[in-house]
Amino acid sequence: MQASSPARAESGPVSLVAERDSIPSRATTIAWRLATVVDVLTETPRTRTLVLDVPGWPRHRAGQHVDVRLTAEDGYRAQRSYSIASAPQDARVALTVERLDDGEVSPYLTDVLRAGDRLELRGPIGGHFVWDVALGGPLLLVAGGSGIVPLMAMLRHRAAALETADARRNVPARLLYSARRWDDMIYRDELARLAQDDATLEVALTFTREPPRGWTGFRRRIDRMMLAELAWPPGERPHVFICGPTPLVEAAATALVELGHDPALVKTERFGPTGGSA
Repeated sequence: MQASSPARAESGPVSLVAERDSIPSRATTIAWRLATVVDVLTETPRTRTLVLDVPGWPRHRAGQHVDVRLTAEDGYRAQRSYSIASAPQDARVALTVERLDDGEVSPYLTDVLRAGDRLELRGPIGGHFVWDVALGGPLLLVAGGSGIVPLMAMLRHRAAALETADARRNVPARLLYSARRWDDMIYRDELARLAQDDATLEVALTFTREPPRGWTGFRRRIDRMMLAELAWPPGERPHVFICGPTPLVEAAATALVELGHDPALVKTERFGPTGGSA
């Protein structure tokens, strides 16, 4: 997904190639690095995960993002921000990208890029929307659409860092994930496996347009009543992370604060102008 800081809008398709020999920006202390695509994984019909080998990559924190820079053959450059999907413990960096039909960058990343190709990125970036097991729990994650990406990094980090049931019991986690349709649900199989293998992880889904056949769960947008049912009581002081389209993020954050949750513990990240409603 496109990270909200900085928010980037995509406009007007253009044929792009990955930059090969560019000069790192002097306006930032975070170096541009040349990453090699190791694998491209299909998550949904519109979403791909790019698995990257990034020489010299410093360990990131779950929730951070990177800037990706592409350069066209005529020298035109386009830069976008994408959340990191991989756990900090992983040797490689994974970015999950949803294709925007009228975008400059995402169609290239999802439909053209192949194993062995290279692209420039810099990061990790961001220090507000981050979590690690040292912060403790409970952990409440609320996602809409591709807003699941940085939250998945948190769940993967939690699973890797807390290897025993006793350790996980001390840091319980709940995920509320809103998607339009069953086929739009990113990481669907992995989320099912994580929840099946971990009794301290609860995953709740809601579908806003086309629930799967026989679905008996939620079938509406995330609202205050849903959050009141699924969230820990405010007295438990959960760490809350909400990511998705702006309307969802604002509604969920407002509802949780009205329900009594400490605003300082409610962290949000929202799509830029290109984010669709989930």
